[in-house]
Amino acid sequence: MEREELIIVVREYDAETDRSAAEAVDRICEVGTSGKVSLCMDLLGDPVSRIRHSPAYLMLVAETSGPVREIVGVIRGSVKIVACGRKMARQGGGGTRTHGPAAAPIYTKVGYILGLRVSPSHRRMGIGLKLVKRMEEWFGEKGAEYAYMATTKGNDASLGLFTGCGYSKFRTPSILVHPVFVHRLPVPRSAAVLRIPPADAEVIYRRRLAATEFFPRDIDAVLANPLSVVTLLAVPAGCAASERWPGAEAFLAAPPESWAIASVWDCGGVFRLEIRGASRLRRAAAAATRAADRAMPWLRIPSVPDLFRPFGAWFLYGIGGEGPAAATMAAAVWREAHNTARGAAAVVAAEVAEMEPLRRGIPRWRLLSGADDVWCVKRLAEEYSDGAVGDWTKSTPGPSIFVDPREL
Repeated sequence: MEREELIIVVREYDAETDRSAAEAVDRICEVGTSGKVSLCMDLLGDPVSRIRHSPAYLMLVAETSGPVREIVGVIRGSVKIVACGRKMARQGGGGTRTHGPAAAPIYTKVGYILGLRVSPSHRRMGIGLKLVKRMEEWFGEKGAEYAYMATTKGNDASLGLFTGCGYSKFRTPSILVHPVFVHRLPVPRSAAVLRIPPADAEVIYRRRLAATEFFPRDIDAVLANPLSVVTLLAVPAGCAASERWPGAEAFLAAPPESWAIASVWDCGGVFRLEIRGASRLRRAAAAATRAADRAMPWLRIPSVPDLFRPFGAWFLYGIGGEGPAAATMAAAVWREAHNTARGAAAVVAAEVAEMEPLRRGIPRWRLLSGADDVWCVKRLAEEYSDGAVGDWTKSTPGPSIFVDPREL
């Protein structure tokens, strides 16, 4: 007797009818069920949470047809406008330039794929490819010129699927994760860290970081989101800005020799993380640091938070700066973010380009950081919106990238 061909229908996710089934697919596909140490994610009962804050988003499900229908795959996607290159601005009168690179961003519309899951019992049936193709169709309907996705370097199955349907490896950013300790970390005495309002942060970002790859054109919406906690700006201690904040326009008109900026996003409002698969010895060692710190708090022992239960994370985005001491300023920003996160999050994370000049100011715990990412990209449009860039998929990497916190 011949086996009946399985028919898969790809359709839009319905929160009222599909939530529990979609959550089940996410759970069964979680990396970390094999016994290895891994970082797992809980979407807090909202399968759309990772894309809900994006300008345009869509979640699709793959469902078997027949009398008993079953959701066996899911995919999420979003569309936004980001920077893909830069145009050097013309010199001002007399050949003078403003402080920093005088560059104007070149924007393009992109679709971002994330959260692709296929139930283990239904893999190798082309379901993942069918979900990707349908999502790409939606990207095209929204006018996206490129599609991209991110996965870890060791995820051969994901890389094989995407490179097999036209995607090419594009960028290899590093994920930097560090625990939040009970005690405050000292900020370098050479730096003063300011908390600036979203409107001033937007001005600085647009004037100094707007040409960075993947910079979102709607940065104002990102900064205004309730999950964006604060923007931190580090400047040399004793400089004019450290004594009294003059506003973004005046700051950029006469900036200090070195400075760094970053904003903080509360991922705990979207998902919770948990380390699974750790040995009893590793769990006991972490618990011992907490016990020792409680017994002898005056020693300020760096106690590791309980990461083996669901915990929240804060994410640093919009990392940038200028000057010979910019990395030191970035370290001051990170430490202030860490100190602010105490009691609110268990880790502070960031994702930076492979050649990011400020990365030495951002610490990393390898156990938490895991493998680096691989971003793959595909050109969808037949023509280019701006000939100054050409085919973005073939461009050389810049020193920095802008990681949008809305789509982690």
